[in-house]
Amino acid sequence: MIKQVTSVFLFFLVLSSQAQDFSTLWQGYFSYYNIKDIAIGDNKVYGASENAIFTYDLSSNQIETITTIEGLSGETISTIAYSDAYDTLLIGYENGLIEIVSGPENEILSVVDILDKQTIPPNLKRINHFNVLDGLAYISTDFGISIYNLQRLEFGDSYFIGNGGSQINVNQTTVLNNTIYAACGNNNAIKAAALSNPNLIDYQQWQTLGSGSFVSVESVGSRLYAINANNVVYEVSNGGFTNLFTYSDLPLDTKAVNDNLVITTGNHVYVYNSNFATLATATLQSELNTRFTTATITENHIYIGTSSSGVLKTNFSNTMAYDVVRPEGPLMNDAFKIEAGNNNLWVTYGDYTVSYNPYPLRSYGLSHLVEENWINTPFSSLLNAQNLNYIAVNPFNPTQVFISACQQGILELNNEVATVLLDQNNSGLEPIAANDPSVRQTGSQFDRNGVLWTMTSRVDKALKSYNPSTGQWRGYSFSEIIQNPLLDEFGFGDLVIDRSGTKWIGAYKKGLIGFNENGNKIGYINSEEQNMPDQVVSAVAVDNNNQLWIGTIKGLRVLYNTGGFFDSPNQSVKEIVVLDDGIPQELLSSQYITDIKVDGSNNKWIGTLDAGIFYFSPDGQQTIYHFTTKNSPLPSNFIKDISIDAQNGKVYIATSKGLVSFSSGGSKPEEELASAFVYPNPVRPEYDILGASSLNDINKGVKIRGITENVNIKITDIEGNLVAEAQSRTNLRASRSNYNFAIDGGTAIWNGKNLANNIVASGVYLILISDLDSFETKVLKLLIIR
Repeated sequence: MIKQVTSVFLFFLVLSSQAQDFSTLWQGYFSYYNIKDIAIGDNKVYGASENAIFTYDLSSNQIETITTIEGLSGETISTIAYSDAYDTLLIGYENGLIEIVSGPENEILSVVDILDKQTIPPNLKRINHFNVLDGLAYISTDFGISIYNLQRLEFGDSYFIGNGGSQINVNQTTVLNNTIYAACGNNNAIKAAALSNPNLIDYQQWQTLGSGSFVSVESVGSRLYAINANNVVYEVSNGGFTNLFTYSDLPLDTKAVNDNLVITTGNHVYVYNSNFATLATATLQSELNTRFTTATITENHIYIGTSSSGVLKTNFSNTMAYDVVRPEGPLMNDAFKIEAGNNNLWVTYGDYTVSYNPYPLRSYGLSHLVEENWINTPFSSLLNAQNLNYIAVNPFNPTQVFISACQQGILELNNEVATVLLDQNNSGLEPIAANDPSVRQTGSQFDRNGVLWTMTSRVDKALKSYNPSTGQWRGYSFSEIIQNPLLDEFGFGDLVIDRSGTKWIGAYKKGLIGFNENGNKIGYINSEEQNMPDQVVSAVAVDNNNQLWIGTIKGLRVLYNTGGFFDSPNQSVKEIVVLDDGIPQELLSSQYITDIKVDGSNNKWIGTLDAGIFYFSPDGQQTIYHFTTKNSPLPSNFIKDISIDAQNGKVYIATSKGLVSFSSGGSKPEEELASAFVYPNPVRPEYDILGASSLNDINKGVKIRGITENVNIKITDIEGNLVAEAQSRTNLRASRSNYNFAIDGGTAIWNGKNLANNIVASGVYLILISDLDSFETKVLKLLIIR
């Protein structure tokens, strides 16, 4: 029996001089399904997922999280341990980084000594285990053992204990009777030395016990146990090894907890007393479809980490029943495509190569965030649709969603349920060949009429349209530019539609393809002569001026004259040139562009392969933000996809190591002013929002939402004196002019200063909004109390 533990989902507030708190503008959406390690401390269970931590309070059952939003690095966690004496959680990473979370405010200290150590090869820096004893942490690594003083927060000696003082893999250490024992891999057996020996940095002071490779060593009471890579657990006494038991598969984790020994394999958790008598055995239930990874115990319960189900809680008296302990989150951290809108977010994990090869096939589920709650659908409920990628939500029926599968066609969902898999047998889609049933579906987009446009790789009629309301399919041949669809073009990615109905498609060989079914017009740009930096187009986006922004694997280009694309015989694209310290430079020169999105203010969000994400002004001349792992909660600089919820301006960013969002503050303009409103209203003294020098923080300033695309807004006092004024396309929030009042798409922000740059007094203020195109007007009242 399995049931989900429900609890309040909160975020830690983490403050540290070494770690920034980004919780006001950023939000993290990390997966807690794959558990790397578990620890007990401070009446809590600490669970380490791939790159985030959660705690489960044993008294209140409350779940809290620590992520990059609170200051963690976002790197891949390999082990954790808790020190009760110092109220400290130690987090070890695969790259050698150590982070220490301590105190009631959960301050985070990053320890980079091993990470930055030049004499240790990068592949040997992995932190394998922490053994905390008498204020010291004995750190097992792939190069040996390092000592860290928890009181002074500094490193001591490092022990290289291989033959000749070489660096060898140490998986775990323990101490018994003032002797330290190290379980070593690569046939280096067990190494042992007296802790009182002042010269442990000398490898000759360490003796070798036994033979072969050992994955763990642990002391329980007065006994010492070691597990060999041959799946055998031994008791070690006076240098001799007594075979106690042979496991069916390799033990993955060994812990000593309250004079008990806990050993975890992929299918079982064994709990023994100090004499190796079995106290309890937990067995993996077949319906879970996962593997055990780690475990620990409290007085009455076993907590088991899994590879894909989070933490399982079971009782010693009934190990057949499990509760699932896990924060809200998506299925995986490595999202491939995301689609946001109307406070919803869809996430897929399918992936394919840069040349649109779906192999190896990926049988992953999908995730859907609805009003801060995650609905995760496993692969078993998705009609065997593999390599799910682009998501298209029907604008006239948001409960109907179409997801491209780069192997089987298009998966249709209705009300969260996969209802049909559209392929060559029940739709207008085509396989690669009669003897190859692969339907390589990728980029999909609905047009303003509710017709779905979608791309199929390596077939003649590469572009298809489907009207869900009529069931009608149409196919459009690309033979004019692609003679052999199997060999001349490997695949297509992004598909966007401009105001004139032209479909713009990023391709692997043909670069940028433009197609309009009205007149059956088609063309492409992919050569150096046309100013393309590379023929591989990885991202396309149409901005609010109907200009096309093009991302390639070697840089950025813009097609300014989209209307004349099919008529000009010498069509070309342009680079953006900016001044860098007075020197003209090409914007994002040679950068691998992974995605481009345009927000309601016509600003551009551009993701890259290894340089994080950029936020540019409408013309690209100003860099509003450049977020990386160094200055933001991004867990990785590899940006996989970007999606903007136009209703609230929230920007979702999928990276290779997790999903985050940034509240930019802009929003999509409305068609009319009827819904325009101002907030907060009234502005009270305790709401310290006035006088901010920057309008980029949406938590400051007075906001006017629901405005139209082209407006003039005047703010006056009750006597009609002009206090502030802003106009769309002129007073941009991201401008270098540092306006006190600016407009960002469907939102205007005022910092409460007047034309003399002074904070206004208490009183009633009138907000006069005029649409410059329709001449519609609206008046709002605002009360400020200081």
